[in-house]
Amino acid sequence: MTSLRLATALTVVASFVFGQSLPQGVKKNVSLEGITEYQLDNGMKVLLFPDPSKPTVTVNITYLVGSKHENYGETGMAHLLEHLVFKGTQKRGNLIKELQEHGARFNGTTWLDRTNYYETLNASDENLEWALEMEADRMVNSKIAKSDLDSEMTVVRNEFEAGENSPMRVLLERALSSAFDWHNYGKSTIGARSDIENVPIDRLQGFYRKYYQPDNALLVVAGKFDESKTLGWIVKNFAPIPRPSRKLDKIWTSEPVQDGERSVTVRRVGDVQYVMSVYHIPAGTHPDFPAVETMSTILGDNPSGRLYKALVDNKKAASILNMDFQLSEPGVAIYGARVRTEQSLDEARQILLRTIEDLAKEPPSKEEVDRAKTKLLKQIELNLNDAGRVGVELSEWASMADWRMLFVHRDRLGKVTPEDVQRVAKNYLKESNRTLGAFIPTKTPDRAEISAPPPIDQVLKDYKGGVEIAQGEAFDPSPSNIDSRTKTTTLANGMKLVLLSKKTRGNTVHGRLALRFGDVNSLKGKSHVSRLTSSMLMRGTKKSTRQQIQDTLDKLKARVQMGGGPSSGIVNAQIETVRGNLPAVLRLVAEVLREPSFPDNEFEPVRQAQLAGIENQKSEPMFLAMNGLNKHLTRYPKGDPREVLTAEEDVEELKKVTLAEARQFHADFYGASNASLAVAGDFDEAEIQKLAAELFGDWKSPKPYQRVIRDFQTADAVNQSIQTNDKANAMFAVGMPLKINDDHPDYPALLMANYMFGGSANSRLFNRLRQKEGWSYGAASQFMAPTQEDAGVFMAYAILAPQNINKLESGYKEEVERMLKEGFPAEEVTRAKSSWMQGRVVNRSSDQFLVGPLGSNFQFSRTMSWDAELEKKVQALTPEQIHAAAKKYLDPAKVSYFKAGDFKKAGVTP
Repeated sequence: MTSLRLATALTVVASFVFGQSLPQGVKKNVSLEGITEYQLDNGMKVLLFPDPSKPTVTVNITYLVGSKHENYGETGMAHLLEHLVFKGTQKRGNLIKELQEHGARFNGTTWLDRTNYYETLNASDENLEWALEMEADRMVNSKIAKSDLDSEMTVVRNEFEAGENSPMRVLLERALSSAFDWHNYGKSTIGARSDIENVPIDRLQGFYRKYYQPDNALLVVAGKFDESKTLGWIVKNFAPIPRPSRKLDKIWTSEPVQDGERSVTVRRVGDVQYVMSVYHIPAGTHPDFPAVETMSTILGDNPSGRLYKALVDNKKAASILNMDFQLSEPGVAIYGARVRTEQSLDEARQILLRTIEDLAKEPPSKEEVDRAKTKLLKQIELNLNDAGRVGVELSEWASMADWRMLFVHRDRLGKVTPEDVQRVAKNYLKESNRTLGAFIPTKTPDRAEISAPPPIDQVLKDYKGGVEIAQGEAFDPSPSNIDSRTKTTTLANGMKLVLLSKKTRGNTVHGRLALRFGDVNSLKGKSHVSRLTSSMLMRGTKKSTRQQIQDTLDKLKARVQMGGGPSSGIVNAQIETVRGNLPAVLRLVAEVLREPSFPDNEFEPVRQAQLAGIENQKSEPMFLAMNGLNKHLTRYPKGDPREVLTAEEDVEELKKVTLAEARQFHADFYGASNASLAVAGDFDEAEIQKLAAELFGDWKSPKPYQRVIRDFQTADAVNQSIQTNDKANAMFAVGMPLKINDDHPDYPALLMANYMFGGSANSRLFNRLRQKEGWSYGAASQFMAPTQEDAGVFMAYAILAPQNINKLESGYKEEVERMLKEGFPAEEVTRAKSSWMQGRVVNRSSDQFLVGPLGSNFQFSRTMSWDAELEKKVQALTPEQIHAAAKKYLDPAKVSYFKAGDFKKAGVTP
């Protein structure tokens, strides 16, 4: 920044501070439902969305450039650029390192119409001012250096190869490329391998200078912040960036009307079949889109959808999928099914197409439309209750045309009728508009005309929006405050209630109900029946069908997820809803847990879906390497709930389970004597305490409970390689057992050693294997120390191209050797402590996260003060103590290596 620009910035900030309603060069455009839009003279738009109820703030900047803007030979350029702007600017180095040091949860994403970068931080003036200054700096000052391109290109290629391992992703890419003749929506965002590998640095720099400019950007600040200060910082950092003189070209390529069904076939190594059909649909701002989205939900919802009933219920497919690409220009609706190899792909294809295209002949009922709308509107409303979610989601709506389309779409969705759905089904679900078939001469072609959406200013004229969502309180997420606000009660049967009541945005509330059952002996040989039993809970009760359960949750604006791990003897119900609906949601959860009906027609679809999920991984390098390592480190006899199975063993055991066994397992094990219910958010404590006693207080566990404990086991060091034919990506995994738990005096030091070595996005392992060398898209390490047992473990992993396996393994060993020999300098330790601590504060600010430790602490006679004590111990650590812990526990001679990939094709011997 020149001295003249700096002086200008300070002048406008000073004028704001000393009394003007807005800084000079800023105009207020519009306010809608708590969000206010401003615009700077350089063309940049700014959205401020204050929400004091959480001690976090999200900064999200969206550039209106995506893969659709790429020219010939430039595919993947927008995504590659997304990676490079993390490499640093003229005045700062590795931005991932800086973000990690500020305790941020962050990411950058690229899509067809846009690229965005966001970070969620602990709410403080220092963090927010830093984030705004950093984003302004990298907007125009990113280095985009050749050296960074050389290393990051291989990382992106590794990400590309990881996608090539996914049959569904590959099929989707081929289907889209067939569906679009000319428009870039038909090209994958990650790009062609040849373009990724060969793009010239000057082309990439030109692309950056053209699109990364203030007049092509939308900045969103959402969460807890001071609006006046924030607007002042925005002006200070962004206003001095001049509006560029270049003019952005308008995209004039328009996809012609499809004139016949098309098909594409992919033949690759795999274990599961897929069938998919793609239909052209209007742009996301088109008045038809809400009806299209409702139509897709009617077809693809689980379990009410017509495709689910026709394919999964009838055992013709293991699962279904549906996606709508809601974009700035006409996109696509995608429907498909995952089909096991023992099922008929031809039959599934016929049923899929008939069910989709018969919707125009068999119009949806009012019940189907109302159910779909309720589900879709629930998702929007719950998302609007979280400023951080909205702050990131606005990227999609802004890239369509205008962020206010989120609210326009919501209102339009509420007005959709069965007649609207039938009309769009007739318009778009046509044989000539899908990706199957060949050219067929016809005298009377029946084609889907995709009309243009109305001008956005016409759509938004006089639009006022709805009622603003209620604000929450400013809550301090410190362990001491959480403990002081938390009330714990024990019911007559032994169940624990942990209640943390507070005001939240939109009156949201989260809960976690955990049932604990059995012991290592009573659960022997019952891992698979336990898994299937928990999966059947939401499939129906003695009072409600599966569909009625889902409809009730949608009407109550609730999300409920249930699941459990057979090795842990626990089933969790995760709950999200709003204050007024929590009692009804808890009643439904109690009904599901206590009175499941185990309907005959649901059991086989559940089993088939699980079998397909297992079989989908049988030849995947990531699964094979990690499974091999876990099986080597964790050795228990056959039938033990802690046993690690191969995919083949898993399939064999799953096939043996009967519905009668699942029913009996529920009768023998389910009860609330050892359960916990943790609730955090906006609710009436007395009401929920009374209701919990009514619903669960008399429900006793049939069998004794004792937590399944994993014993410390030594494991001989091995180095194994697994050949996986025709897989473009490989997996590297290492690990060793550690005799330690989280109460051990060495735990804090070892925790921080791992955090700096490979446990964060600014770790040595990540910086070496991805940032410097470009060998891996993802590389990390994990240190896990359980509570009240000593079976700890250290693991590290990386995904990579098979030809890089030996270089990556050497690089990993060099980093381990450097850590054990040199330790960690004081400056690195100080930064890591700050980053680690801020990340914990961000986690505790999320009620969805908080109900987990609140509900499990009682098991170990803990409160959040344990967390506070751990944080004190970490802050007191010296570099010497951390180094000593690493040398004491991490012995390279005891580490086992498992590698999986197509090494033969790559011409390497691992």
